[in-house]
Amino acid sequence: MPKIVGYAPGAYDMFHVGHLNILRQAKQHCDHLVAGVVSDEMCELTKGKTPVVPLAERMEIVSHISFVDEVVAEVVPDKVETWKTVRFDVLFKGDDWRGTPKGIKLERDFAALGVEIVYFPYTIHTSSTLLRKALDGMVAERPDATAARA
Repeated sequence: MPKIVGYAPGAYDMFHVGHLNILRQAKQHCDHLVAGVVSDEMCELTKGKTPVVPLAERMEIVSHISFVDEVVAEVVPDKVETWKTVRFDVLFKGDDWRGTPKGIKLERDFAALGVEIVYFPYTIHTSSTLLRKALDGMVAERPDATAARA
């Protein structure tokens, strides 16, 4: 019986329960789970944001999740290019991609390669974007240290 290789790409910045849920669910659908941690440069290119946690640290965190078998740095914007190296059978994404232009392109590109796209429920109440906004708000509310000394 052939081994099913799954691929779960993500920035995994400010690791939270939504990331954990995706990885846990992904492992239930494959024999070997590869987590693709998106590089700092690719995050800037695709999301317009620099991750709070550097790539090496994000990879270290994800590599210690018990259901992740392998971690790779995702350094190109095209998932098909990543597939040429990793050779996964299933690609896992949050369902916030379903029906979007990016999701439709992903499905079309991978259908030609025989790769299945599996969507999991997006964790609405927790995301790196929400965490970043909360942190920005906390920083904005802090009194300026120089003003406090005056």
